[in-house]
Amino acid sequence: MTRIAVGGFLHETNTFAPTKATYDDFVHGGGWPSMAHGADVLKVMRKINVGLAGFVEAAEANGWELIPTISCGASPSAHVTEDAFERIVKEMVDGIANAGPLDAVYLDLHGAMVTEHLDDGEGEILARVRKVIGNDLPLIASLDLHANVTPEMVEHADALIAYRTYPHVDMADTGRASARHLALLLKTRQRFAKAFRQLPFLIPISWQCTNDQPTRGIYEKLAAMESDAVPTLSFAPGFPAADFEHCGPSVFAYGTTQADADAATDKLVALIAGHEDDFDGRIYSPDDGVRHAMALAKAATRPVIIADTQDNPGAGGDSDTTGMLRALVRNNATRAATGVIYDPQSAKAAHAAGVGATVTLALGGKSGIPDDAPYKETFVVEQLSDGKFVAPGPYYGGRDMDMGPSACLRIGDVRVVVSSHKAQLADQSMYRYVGIEPTEQAILVNKSSVHFRADFEPIAEKLLICAAPGAMPADTASLPWTKLRAGIRIKPNGPAFAPVNTSRSTG
Repeated sequence: MTRIAVGGFLHETNTFAPTKATYDDFVHGGGWPSMAHGADVLKVMRKINVGLAGFVEAAEANGWELIPTISCGASPSAHVTEDAFERIVKEMVDGIANAGPLDAVYLDLHGAMVTEHLDDGEGEILARVRKVIGNDLPLIASLDLHANVTPEMVEHADALIAYRTYPHVDMADTGRASARHLALLLKTRQRFAKAFRQLPFLIPISWQCTNDQPTRGIYEKLAAMESDAVPTLSFAPGFPAADFEHCGPSVFAYGTTQADADAATDKLVALIAGHEDDFDGRIYSPDDGVRHAMALAKAATRPVIIADTQDNPGAGGDSDTTGMLRALVRNNATRAATGVIYDPQSAKAAHAAGVGATVTLALGGKSGIPDDAPYKETFVVEQLSDGKFVAPGPYYGGRDMDMGPSACLRIGDVRVVVSSHKAQLADQSMYRYVGIEPTEQAILVNKSSVHFRADFEPIAEKLLICAAPGAMPADTASLPWTKLRAGIRIKPNGPAFAPVNTSRSTG
């Protein structure tokens, strides 16, 4: 029987964010399934939208024996602590080393992990796995669409295969695609030639959405370019908030010959580069966005939905800034709701007060974001929750969620979801679990950039993007870059990055 060792370790690192990812954050998961070890990995990784779950399904259909090591993920944030990285990778690598005879290894990785001691987390993971399995065994990894792919990652893996949708509704599908490619490697017992190119400009995440052009058309053409000669081709637009040399978009392909791989990669690079002007769009200030939403809502039959993009916990924000809440209240918005504000202290106070009580709080604003502060007001406690529910929409895909003690607070006619754990508001259930019916609201303000669209676009009258203070600037040129590679444009058609000096830190 074909024996495959598997594992997962996912983190998207915003090196400008306020809070680091500790080992305990990976134990909890923060929107990802909680950490699982050994045989429990195969119990958790079933029928959910995660790369490893898709791979497990395909592997079992192929009759492969799986040797699970560890699976975990944590909400995007600042650097992964050295302690967390070393403990998790040791368990993964030791599990592979002690697995007995193997035919291959599959890992579910993100591709944009930066740690306290390493700029290229995934490159290091793949290098350590390669060291224990040798050069002959196939090593395959699935990656997030936002991966900042490095030459080291390409070198150590036989194939890297990235998601093709943002919102990421194809995470499990990408695991299945990885299994198909691995089956091809095992059948032919031949290595494919690799090609890898980095694009010359950063792409802000708001314009990476595959529901819209130009990205939608790029991925349609990418899929049509795959063939027997080039069985897999990927475009990773990158995560443009990781300050290290290899941050940015990339294209990578695997072909039967080097010429096949190079030709497909160069053709796709030219297509993407030709759309540089199109990776841009309208972003509103908080007051302009709320007033525009209120005007649209007068004639709307469905909610107007605003992305509070700069405090997106899916991009490293702490999900606790108050700029958009203030704008809703200041402009007297009605039938409005926003979430999720991560504030365990306020959630605890609401639970202590009870449903129907009024509480005076310093809500949110605790992560030290410039131009943000706690919102000191009196709220009505409308509903309480233990924070446990299922998120059935297309992004979370039926995951069990645990937001901790939570509350619906009301000020005027604005309702606020307050939680004790943070996760991106990308599912309608994240309003419903505290008693807010999203379809009955005139305005919804979601702390998310794009993932919310998978579940909310079908109920939306209009989608707007607002830029209130937060850890993930919508304009990548506004970040204080220090370590990018020389010459990359820090936004589409923007200025080229010029390093202050030629020295490079690897820590």
